[in-house]
Amino acid sequence: MPRSIDVVLAVAGKDIRAELRSRTALLTALVFAALVLVIFNFARDPTAVSAATLAPSVLWVTFALAAMVAMNRAFTVERENGALDGMLLAPIPREAVFLGKLLANLAFVGAVELVTLPLFTLFFNVSVWSILPGLLAVMALATIGFVAVGTIFSAMAVRTRFAELLLPVLLLPFMVPPLIGAVQTTTRLLADRPLSEMVGWLRLLTLYDIVFVTLCTLTFSSVVDE
Repeated sequence: MPRSIDVVLAVAGKDIRAELRSRTALLTALVFAALVLVIFNFARDPTAVSAATLAPSVLWVTFALAAMVAMNRAFTVERENGALDGMLLAPIPREAVFLGKLLANLAFVGAVELVTLPLFTLFFNVSVWSILPGLLAVMALATIGFVAVGTIFSAMAVRTRFAELLLPVLLLPFMVPPLIGAVQTTTRLLADRPLSEMVGWLRLLTLYDIVFVTLCTLTFSSVVDE
């Protein structure tokens, strides 16, 4: 177990250091998120739909699209440099490689979300600071689930010719449950509703995380061997 933890941290650290040197995925995702917010802001008719009503959906659509941009490069570097085959041939647990990639992707997507959140409050004039702890918890629960699925699909798509196009097609249907749960919970948080109205959605997010993180971890070895 200690050796597996060392592998997880080594893989995650390698990806994070590589991204900090290039900043390609992070900057691309941040610019993309800002553009999405600008488009939604100018497309909204303030006389027809209030900002508070539209805000939760806009926030999570922005997070989801930016996350797909950030995760697109999860295995691209290994494919370009032939490092993926080296990692798979090394005498290390395949599950640890997946968890390391998952940890790095969570760091990338989490960083994008944390920078996007102030931009969201600026464009839509919606105060989230009073509900920030609850909102951060919902962000963590939703993000873990769809990043786990995105990581496994990124591993599947990386060996194809159209990896950048294939990942969104595969990932979007699996993002629907956590996004619905996140939007519903965020809506109730912004409306200052009691916790009892959110428990069901929080259970959905938690169950989704447990099921898909476990499933993706167990199937990663079979996916990369194909």
